[in-house]
Amino acid sequence: MRTYAGHSSAAASNALYRRNLDKGQTGLSVAFDLPTQTGYDPDHPLARGEVGKVGVPVSHLGDMRRLFEGIPLKDMNTSMTINAVAMWMLALYQVTAEEQAVAAGEDPAEWVRSLAGTTQNDIIKEYLSRGTYAFPPEPSLRLIVDMIAHTVREIPRWNPINICSYHLQEAGATPVQELAFSLSTAVAVLDAVRDSGQVAPEDLGDVVARISFFVNAGVRFVEEMCKMRAFVQLWDELTRGRYGVQDAKQRRFRYGVQVNSLGLTEAQPENNVQRIVLEMLAVTLSKDARARAVQLPAWNEALGLPRPWDQQWSLRLQQVLAYESDLLEYDDLFAGSHVVEAKVAELVEGARAEMARIEEAGGAVAAVESGYMKSALVASHAERRRRIETGEEVVVGLNRFTTTEPNPLTADLGTAIQTVDADVEEAAAASVRAWREERDADPERRAAAQEAVERLRADAASGTNLMAATLACVRAGLTTGEWAQVLRDRFGEYRAPTGVSGSVGVSSGDGLLAVREAVRRTGEELGERLRVLVGKPGLDGHSNGAEQVAVRARDAGFEVVYQGIRLTPEQIVSAAVAEDVHLVGLSILSGSHMALVPSVLEGMRAAGLDDVPVVVGGIIPEGDAAQLRAAGVAAVFTPKDFGLTEMVGEFVGLIRSARGLGTLAELEPAAV
Repeated sequence: MRTYAGHSSAAASNALYRRNLDKGQTGLSVAFDLPTQTGYDPDHPLARGEVGKVGVPVSHLGDMRRLFEGIPLKDMNTSMTINAVAMWMLALYQVTAEEQAVAAGEDPAEWVRSLAGTTQNDIIKEYLSRGTYAFPPEPSLRLIVDMIAHTVREIPRWNPINICSYHLQEAGATPVQELAFSLSTAVAVLDAVRDSGQVAPEDLGDVVARISFFVNAGVRFVEEMCKMRAFVQLWDELTRGRYGVQDAKQRRFRYGVQVNSLGLTEAQPENNVQRIVLEMLAVTLSKDARARAVQLPAWNEALGLPRPWDQQWSLRLQQVLAYESDLLEYDDLFAGSHVVEAKVAELVEGARAEMARIEEAGGAVAAVESGYMKSALVASHAERRRRIETGEEVVVGLNRFTTTEPNPLTADLGTAIQTVDADVEEAAAASVRAWREERDADPERRAAAQEAVERLRADAASGTNLMAATLACVRAGLTTGEWAQVLRDRFGEYRAPTGVSGSVGVSSGDGLLAVREAVRRTGEELGERLRVLVGKPGLDGHSNGAEQVAVRARDAGFEVVYQGIRLTPEQIVSAAVAEDVHLVGLSILSGSHMALVPSVLEGMRAAGLDDVPVVVGGIIPEGDAAQLRAAGVAAVFTPKDFGLTEMVGEFVGLIRSARGLGTLAELEPAAV
């Protein structure tokens, strides 16, 4: 039983973990902030506004020590949501455990061998959904293989990779896509391990046994339960047939679950509690496909960062199910069900066909690089949005049953969510600078750090397993950013396909036709086609919303400029100038809007773009939204604004107002 947690600083997160453990939590699930996830230190320009927002900053061994102070790692099961820099975080964790062992007067090697937990480390889905990749696909796969080889030898209880279908569903994947894309990722990893020569063929079963999955469970809990049974069947077939694993225990489909956050609503957020319970049932009702670990979101995640009390509520949901209900007393409830068997067979057949298409295209890495999988997800998500907007898919409180009594839970939004102190970023940046300065002021430590850097650089070039060099970097006092920069210099940067250009819009109806006509008429009045820039400033890689806005704006007749994630405010302003756009839309879900949006506004004013409206979308509390509007933002959109066609229609009105044209209502009826 876990709660995904971490924020502000290592010391603050340590206090939170210890409180949660005292409340009955049985494992830790560490949330790292975006600079840490993408390999930047808190004082890097790209880290601005992101430090401590969606997780804890961990920049060096000192931070990892503080994060787990008073928590014996040999007795803990720790899940770390970390991907691009997973090797670095595992090395920090290992060295911290070694230090704890020495302090306890025990054997460090024994502590390391007893470490239990998981590094997420599924880089494929980062290119498709979360966006916290740092390096290109092939070298990223190499890092995964090196970690797997190290853990099989040195940390046998550790799960070195957690194949994540969770984020695929968040990006719009159907159950078939979720099955096929994640299992194709597992094939890419296992093939790479087998072909690397680092693991003996007879030990491949040990690798399979150490692979776990991180799965999503949506509110359609019957279908989700059948999906889990399909996962179990397909994984058993794959590991036995393709890799020859004969031990049934090694072939067991081992998975944990974070239930769906995509379906959580800002409108009537109290409804999220029952959604979370139904989603939890999807992965617990069926004993033959029951999750080994469950973590639940909080009811108010569509509003902002949950408070400790909200996290406690989610933990109590699990405890009531486990300890008060009789669910765990029975064998599988669905064995022999014709309905369940038919649905499972349908999902298995669809997943096999999709996996075959991916393999014919060269495998998961090739399907990422070509943009195939990303375009498929964007299209699936667009179809889901269409169903919600037309009412075909009912979301209670959002598109149906919208009348409501006053909500006491959100009566004071200032206290309904957790806020991160404004000085967290400054303190973290000062801390990492002090760490480097203190290290480099000592000639011996400075020399050791330089020697570790040179070893990492040489091993990266030679193809040697990078784990030993990474451990040396940890012990020498390097920082997250320094380690990642060495590998960036060797492997290069990477920008994943956005999936927008290859996706076909699925929206139609009179509403879209009216907006399309308004776009056309406005373009005629201005003498040019209307252009909108969709920008993702900062390190927030959750691009699903931005992609859907881009697709809908294109369907409405706009020329859309979308360059993907991880842009600085300066790059966005430069693109707005170069593309001569009529409107800029910024998407931020990480909480960094109050730092990054004003920078874009200032840059646009300096560039003379006063007649280009700026709109912002994301998880933005109303108090922040009011400040953004006062600063010059033309409109703020949050998750309750689910009508994309209406949103794009507002774009036209804002452009007309900024350019001194009449309102939309003043156009001829056919254009409205």
